[in-house]
Amino acid sequence: MIKITSPSFDKRLNDDSPDVIVLHYTGMGSALESLEVLCDPFAKVSAHYFIDEDGSVLNLVKEDKRAWHSGISFWKGDTDVNSRSIGIELVNPGHEFGYRNFTEVQMKAVISLCQDLIKKYKIPSDNILGHSDVAPERKTDPGELFDWERLGQEGVGLWPEPTMEDFEAAEDLVKNEYNFQHLLTEYGYNPLAAYVDVVTAFHRHFYPEKFGEDGKPGEVDETSAARLLALVRAAHKDET
Repeated sequence: MIKITSPSFDKRLNDDSPDVIVLHYTGMGSALESLEVLCDPFAKVSAHYFIDEDGSVLNLVKEDKRAWHSGISFWKGDTDVNSRSIGIELVNPGHEFGYRNFTEVQMKAVISLCQDLIKKYKIPSDNILGHSDVAPERKTDPGELFDWERLGQEGVGLWPEPTMEDFEAAEDLVKNEYNFQHLLTEYGYNPLAAYVDVVTAFHRHFYPEKFGEDGKPGEVDETSAARLLALVRAAHKDET
């Protein structure tokens, strides 16, 4: 791992240890361009880690400092996500510049880094997030091509495993927007964000098939409901 210092950081609120990981894509034309912005004192953006498509990892901000990566954001009632999180940028041009699959070595690197951080800080599984999870009205990264299911299989974050009981309960839940939104909030999403944006962010993370040709990512179906029920149950289990 190479250390390069970004000037864009400050003190964590109350000097708390991080209990959230937020994953991003760089969303720019090249790795060099992205790195220059993250290290530009006038840009006022940064992340703790930067993972290139060749799997190389750069440390830009010390873990005990507050990097500026999430912006206006929300998770589990907290609006200062930067103070409680580690931010990781993955090089990818993003939706505006030719979004593509993350490379194999990049995925291995982010899984290994997250596993180390989870062990070090005892980060809960339901706090491994994408930028779109904490800022659903503004952000789409790391996007539907990011392999969250693989991370879950490696012990990094949660991946829904609905039961038959979840699918049975989903029949009623999918008809009740209020109850579905309540469960999204219970999981951690912002109750004040636009419902369609939160649903889309949820699908981007946990139901990427919705982004196929006829997927309608802003609309809930029974699979959406079953997966959300499974996630909320798994999160509660993780807390005990």
